[in-house]
Amino acid sequence: MADRGSVHVFIRTRCLQITAALASISLLAGCGLLSDDKGDDAKRIVVGTTSAPSTLDPAAAWDGSWELYRNVYQTLVAFPTGSTKPQPDAAQNCEFTDAKNESYRCTLRKGLKFSNGDPLDAKAVKHSLDRIRTINSSVGPKDLFGSLDKIETPDAQTVVFHLNTPDATFPFVLGSPAASLVAPKEYPAGKVREDGKVVGSGPYVLESYKENGEAVLNSNESYNGFAKRRNSGVTIRYFAESPKMTAALKAKEIDAIYRGLSASEVLDLQTPASHGQGVQVVENVGSEIRYLVFNPKDPSVAKLPVRQAIAQVIDRGALVSKVYQGTAEPLYSMVPKGVVGHKTPFYDKYGPADVAKAKKILRDAGITQPVDLIFWYTTDRYGSSTAEEFTEIKRQLDESQLFKVTLRSAPWKAFQAGYKGQEYPVFGRGWFPDFPDPDNFIAPFVGKENAVGTPYEPAQILTELLPRSRREGDRSAGVHDFEQAQQIFAEDVRLLPLWQGKLYVAAREDIAGAERALDPQTVMQMWEFYRKTSW
Repeated sequence: MADRGSVHVFIRTRCLQITAALASISLLAGCGLLSDDKGDDAKRIVVGTTSAPSTLDPAAAWDGSWELYRNVYQTLVAFPTGSTKPQPDAAQNCEFTDAKNESYRCTLRKGLKFSNGDPLDAKAVKHSLDRIRTINSSVGPKDLFGSLDKIETPDAQTVVFHLNTPDATFPFVLGSPAASLVAPKEYPAGKVREDGKVVGSGPYVLESYKENGEAVLNSNESYNGFAKRRNSGVTIRYFAESPKMTAALKAKEIDAIYRGLSASEVLDLQTPASHGQGVQVVENVGSEIRYLVFNPKDPSVAKLPVRQAIAQVIDRGALVSKVYQGTAEPLYSMVPKGVVGHKTPFYDKYGPADVAKAKKILRDAGITQPVDLIFWYTTDRYGSSTAEEFTEIKRQLDESQLFKVTLRSAPWKAFQAGYKGQEYPVFGRGWFPDFPDPDNFIAPFVGKENAVGTPYEPAQILTELLPRSRREGDRSAGVHDFEQAQQIFAEDVRLLPLWQGKLYVAAREDIAGAERALDPQTVMQMWEFYRKTSW
């Protein structure tokens, strides 16, 4: 859902056997680093992931389902690899037409069609976005469109978005898979489509889909947008357990992996032994974060001193070292490193982990007995390291003798229903940005209805800081507002950031494009993968 990254190019073993006189030539040609425009891309590329869609209807998902959406649906604007601002996709051009950032106009490309042959016109755009708010799914992306008042379609090629407040981030929302465009005849205005099929206008057509099995994508020959396909088809295979996925890569049953690798698996795939088995790993700087959410309706964490004491006890350094082994780093703000406005307010306020300070916080609040806590996590969303992570958090809190932690877990769909139903006292979530802007690490977590299902309404953030920052077309101009918002988060401890992860794509050595396959929202662009040419 924003990163770019460094690329590690792995050269085939046989290239090392070429004489020094030919080394420079082999790097360019003999080792297959050139694009295979005509070659073996007829052979389907298979990508493994642990992030299976929760639904195929964009109106009802604000989660890892976006991995699939980006490849089969189109948006008016998008974020090609390396971009930090939305670029045209289904739209020919888009722009604010007023100085207040309250009216946004898009002109569509001519001749756009959905995969069933229906026209993708202005009415289809209006239908696609209006139904998100009409359906009003509790797990859908409706909250991203909070500033949208109404949509007008003066002609078949023109869409005008009228906003109820200035919002310079609105184009970023339109560039996310939340704004995926769907065919009106195939997607009812008032209910979620549930037949397991997709009619979109993206780079690929969904040929078939088996829940928790695989999605078979074929080229959409009528696609007209920014993406340049480097292959003729991709199969996305969904795994419940990352060890099986890693084994499938080594056994040449799949060609690449994205999302779900544990730290130990990343380190294993980076060893000379794995490289000798024909595996490469591309590392990308990540803005993926993990954090805890506290539900103030639950008596165990309703008191601020309890939440502050938890923040004071948890040792992020130990957590990252033991569980993530260099594949992540401690995070002391909801706005991660590398994003404009990043600060460290949780470190500034609480400093290093300190049980004595936590004990004083509790005693000053009259809490003298260990606090019983229940922590929830999902078993099948973020990879096998999640269980290890929560085991380590429990160890730290229990050893402080200030808390007694019980761990509980559930598969993603049940977990999602549980936290949205405010059933969990404390739970862990991951966040992959919807768009590359600090607003997206603040706004989704506040408001009566927010991304984590626990109402949180800090007045200064909602009525002053966010509105003011959204009036700024120059997104760096609102830095001070985001810094203040982060400080409020640290004071309230309704959310507790834990770590920021790097992103890894593992692939067979004959697969190229992994370094370009992640867009700035960290969503996988399957069209970037291709097979290398070789001698």
